[in-house]
Amino acid sequence: MQIFRARPEARLQILCTGHSDTVFPAASIFDHCWLEDNHLRGPGTADMKGGLIALFEALQALENSPYKNQFGFTIAISPDEEIGSPSSASVLMQLAKEADFGLTFEPALADGTLAGARKGSANFTVSATGISTHAGRDYSSGRNAVVAVARLVVALSDLSDQTSGITVNVGEVVGGGPVNIVPDHCVCRFNVRIAAAEQQQPLLDAINALLTRVSEDTDCKLKLHGHFNRPPKPMTGEQQSMFELLRACGGKLGMNIQWRTTGGCCEGNNLAAAGLPNIDTLGVRGGAIHSHDEYACIDSFVERAQLSALFITQLIDFKNSHR
Repeated sequence: MQIFRARPEARLQILCTGHSDTVFPAASIFDHCWLEDNHLRGPGTADMKGGLIALFEALQALENSPYKNQFGFTIAISPDEEIGSPSSASVLMQLAKEADFGLTFEPALADGTLAGARKGSANFTVSATGISTHAGRDYSSGRNAVVAVARLVVALSDLSDQTSGITVNVGEVVGGGPVNIVPDHCVCRFNVRIAAAEQQQPLLDAINALLTRVSEDTDCKLKLHGHFNRPPKPMTGEQQSMFELLRACGGKLGMNIQWRTTGGCCEGNNLAAAGLPNIDTLGVRGGAIHSHDEYACIDSFVERAQLSALFITQLIDFKNSHR
């Protein structure tokens, strides 16, 4: 994780976060950038290399302004945000406790809408162990781990509930081999999203109950690995006040700032869990992230840098007025 600090002795401390990783593997064919009208296309152009550029330009402008010595800042650029920040989460937590406000440069939507409240997220892996036998000579003595996981996958998916905002998405199943062998090992990986913190334990209890039931029905051993790595980020009164201040900044620049609840997660969840009010979609406008159609809107680089720079000046004025 890369960390940069400036003026840690200043009365106002702002934590600026971003990430350098993308979802695309090294061998992906989506490995270069190109211009297409008002779109800069390529891996991570919006999520979130564009945001890092906007952050750099905003801070550079302030470093050359009368506001320079009125605030300190920490920039934390993590390499593992896309996989849930397994190594950087604890660092973010500590940095958040040392700051007054947090700014994260995830991309806004193509129309400029920001993320308000966010769901919480967890990644889990289930490993199933059965008994391998010859599928023809001794089938009945085997215990098929793939069948056990198949039953579990359907049951896990059924835990999703649109009304309550809970989603359980099975993303990968790996197991089996030659079709004349009863497979004794299978693994599935899944992601869980919750809308409220109080949903976490009941959902964990339900998942564990499913593992017990499937294990008993199939005589395979099932083991759960993983945990909730990002708690939900609610729209608190303090968060609302920050957004209203940002809206006012946008109005001065001729921008209509709006926000909405989203099921996505980011480092803003981690900062909020540490008690730090933050806005986490100050990056460029863009769309189709996590796909080969990803793009950043070229005309948003300047506007988003200007918005962040102005917002920081207002945070400074707010801090000075509450001495």
